[in-house]
Amino acid sequence: MRFTYAEAMTDPANYVPLAKAAEEAGFDCMSIPDSVAYPEESSSTYPYTADGNREFLADKPFIETFVLAATLAAVTTKLHFVPFVLKLPIRPPVLVAKQTSSLAAISGNRFSLGVGISPWPEDFEIMGVPFEKRGKRMDECIQIVRGLCAGGFFGFKGEFYEFDPISLTPAPTEPVPILVGGHSEPALRRAVTLSDGWMHAGGDPVELDKMLDRITALRAEHGMTGPFQIHVASLDAYTTDGIKRLEDKGVTDVIVGFRYPYVAGPDTEPLADKITHLQRYADKVIARSK
Repeated sequence: MRFTYAEAMTDPANYVPLAKAAEEAGFDCMSIPDSVAYPEESSSTYPYTADGNREFLADKPFIETFVLAATLAAVTTKLHFVPFVLKLPIRPPVLVAKQTSSLAAISGNRFSLGVGISPWPEDFEIMGVPFEKRGKRMDECIQIVRGLCAGGFFGFKGEFYEFDPISLTPAPTEPVPILVGGHSEPALRRAVTLSDGWMHAGGDPVELDKMLDRITALRAEHGMTGPFQIHVASLDAYTTDGIKRLEDKGVTDVIVGFRYPYVAGPDTEPLADKITHLQRYADKVIARSK
């Protein structure tokens, strides 16, 4: 099992010391939050809160995803980083490929690309991208990023994007894992057919089991037997017995955090307490699970 430390919507000054502490404690990876902007007015709902309320996001600090990942990679040597998750189809895919390949190359292959579809039409509107057919656009984006990050010349012709063969230099010396987040049937199918793994955002353990079963069925349907990463946010990740249960279900990575971030107002938890939480978890769970 691999262990990912999650922290988001906190004082930006916390990230560097937290990344250093997570690496020293024995975490394998740290997740990077993503948000472009917060609209003044919106009728959209948030899919991962019980009532769909998104007002907790008001005034929350978000450092741009690739900027934050590069900053933390520069002050660590072993820790990996993964967006959880990057809103891919609102962005130009060639630019994302350049950012991804550059970060993977300069960090020594310590970057994976977690991607998802933003649920909010405003994200698409402010970036000048149609909200319609966002799923198909997402599929093309993944193919473009994968093709360009592989090195050599790559061209593409699809419904939304078309370009003659180009190359991005430098290319990383290892393939960049692409992971798809989302709980819907299209997201699970996309993860299986177009990516290297799936990212779970938490919730009911019964629903998680159903999604894991569906991933297994989809992989069998498509004749896929190779490695496949499954990143899960689950209460089972907080005990050694729970880690064993998740391993038995095929989970490869657990995502753990130590506070509930979906509340209004600033994060008031002291940095020292955050470091104590991750160190305590490392002693009680990571050290006893490896």
